[in-house]
Amino acid sequence: MMLLVNEAVAPKVKLDIGQLAVSHYDQVFRFCSVRVGYHHAGDAAQETFITAQRILPKFRGESKPLTWLMGIALNECRRINRSRRDGEPMVEFGAPTPEGQIVDREALRIALARLSPEHREVVLLHEVDGFTYDEIAEIAGIPVGTVKSRLYHAFLNLRQTLAPSEVA
Repeated sequence: MMLLVNEAVAPKVKLDIGQLAVSHYDQVFRFCSVRVGYHHAGDAAQETFITAQRILPKFRGESKPLTWLMGIALNECRRINRSRRDGEPMVEFGAPTPEGQIVDREALRIALARLSPEHREVVLLHEVDGFTYDEIAEIAGIPVGTVKSRLYHAFLNLRQTLAPSEVA
């Protein structure tokens, strides 16, 4: 399915949901796997592209297609986490790394889980996914100033939580 995006914003830009999936599925899957766990990431990624296909006509071309997809993926991950029975947010990282790291992965996972959902999300978007402040604002649907404020307070909280385990 090809769609011509609003020509006033992005002249003659065509989006093809198949090409978007081929180009960005791996990134969307990794994004979801950090937020809902590996076992639910496939479902979250699939729902992201199903939703994207359904609302493709509404895409105005005001952001990058990947940023738009990540906003959809974020909402899907939030939906999955809301439906989890234990209520604890899922935050997973890749394979363990050698000892001697600056911060223990398990301590970091626990510290991130203690953050508010809003603070945790901006930290993940910035530090794990590597998005800029502007991209985070677009994905999360909040002003850039709010992104900066949330990051500042989240890092203060993380430093306070992790400080005792760093002094060894």
